[in-house]
Amino acid sequence: MAIKFTKMHGCANDYIYINCIDEEISNPEKLAVEMSRRHFSVGSDGLVLICSSKIADYQMKMYNLDGSIGNMCGNAIRCVGKYLYDEGYVKDTNVKIETRSGIKTLALYPNSSNKIDSVKVDMGKASFNPKDIPLAEDKEYINSKCFVNGDFYDITAVSMGNPHCVIYVNNVNELDLEKNGPAFEHNKLFPTKVNTEFIEVVDDTHLNMRVYERGSGETYACGTGACASVAASCRNGITPFNQVIYVNLIGGTLEITCDKEYNITMKGPAKRVYDGVYYED
Repeated sequence: MAIKFTKMHGCANDYIYINCIDEEISNPEKLAVEMSRRHFSVGSDGLVLICSSKIADYQMKMYNLDGSIGNMCGNAIRCVGKYLYDEGYVKDTNVKIETRSGIKTLALYPNSSNKIDSVKVDMGKASFNPKDIPLAEDKEYINSKCFVNGDFYDITAVSMGNPHCVIYVNNVNELDLEKNGPAFEHNKLFPTKVNTEFIEVVDDTHLNMRVYERGSGETYACGTGACASVAASCRNGITPFNQVIYVNLIGGTLEITCDKEYNITMKGPAKRVYDGVYYED
């Protein structure tokens, strides 16, 4: 079976996108695993299906590279907005996309060639409520001790529609994420696993970040992770409310703003790399 796809990335957080507006993929979990294998297949951080929606303009369905279902990805949704505009499915530069974490509103920024190269996303409200994350304990974790991999870490737990664990470190370049990342992901405090953000504070408007995503491992960027990190930093008094905070990731920089109610917006790049055909066995 020949499957047409588009490879896109936001800050090097790369996904395979399939247009499912007029057709369906029978087993996307299996396909995500097959297509995401680097060196052996297309290679990506996962699979995104662009679908029709009854409650928004369009719908995004995402799958991690291990085949598990993802709730939301800030970098991926920017690319969905780019695809829909560049392909002529939407004419307006304000688009609503349905996700498993609710409807997200996108502001698209056309360049001189009338193609989209950056997108701002209303990411919704960050929550520290343990039931929203969820946590195994019925209390907020705000710079609180958590025992992981034989040591205690000060963590802040946040939901951005998916679970996040934010940790502050002196230098993100000195981390052993292959060792520590899985220990956080599978820690008993997080019954549905967790995305873990390791943050180095440069100053009050600049953060360096590395991320270990549940179901994917270390990725070059995580949009919801950047949002969670800024929400946590505002809550901990590290960064100011209502100002653009620049989050530097391996794959690029995202601009995050958090208001005093913890409503988050994110602006960042979206790049189309190539179109292709995958031949499924």
